[in-house]
Amino acid sequence: MYVPPHFAISDLGAIHAFLRGNVFAVIAGHIGGTINFAYAPMVLDPGLGTLGAVRFHLALANPLSDIADGALVSLSVMGSHAYVSPDWYATDGMVPTWNYVAVEGVGHVRRLAGPELRILLSDLTAQEEAALAPKAPWKMARVPPERLDGLLAAIAGFELVFDRLEGKAKLSQNRAASDAQGVIDGLERRGDAGSLGVAKAMRSLYSTKRQ
Repeated sequence: MYVPPHFAISDLGAIHAFLRGNVFAVIAGHIGGTINFAYAPMVLDPGLGTLGAVRFHLALANPLSDIADGALVSLSVMGSHAYVSPDWYATDGMVPTWNYVAVEGVGHVRRLAGPELRILLSDLTAQEEAALAPKAPWKMARVPPERLDGLLAAIAGFELVFDRLEGKAKLSQNRAASDAQGVIDGLERRGDAGSLGVAKAMRSLYSTKRQ
């Protein structure tokens, strides 16, 4: 990832928090001379390795599910992002840009065996159902055993322990405070989900800086 120092997220805890809040990843691996991409939700295991790890699963029909044990895999997670108009800056003569938050990780995958795959699905379901409280959580025990066995036979699970994990928050840190405030105001006036997400991240960043 290209990360100028002023945009780098250097705190590992902050990167892990971002991954917990943005669980859907783009996964890339090299198979047969071609880079293959896949898209999957993941479970973060922060205590594995130095930088943490994630688990995810893919359909066996997905070409990337053939990735070998120990193969190098890259992962990219995009958070909120939005166009920034020069009209929002207090400073004249500026040009358009794009603000965003993203995390990239690289590591060697291990294929999950037997009960590990079932545990992954249970952990992933519990993770997402928790966000739906006060609804009673749905649990895998509600699936008939023979149907669950068939579903498990159609997917492959993976664990990726990070060898490298980088975060980037491009949130107008290289602009004057008045320009950054103008961007926040413009994004909030625009009002779509992406713009509001970037504005919220910017407000949090500049609030922390003032403390």
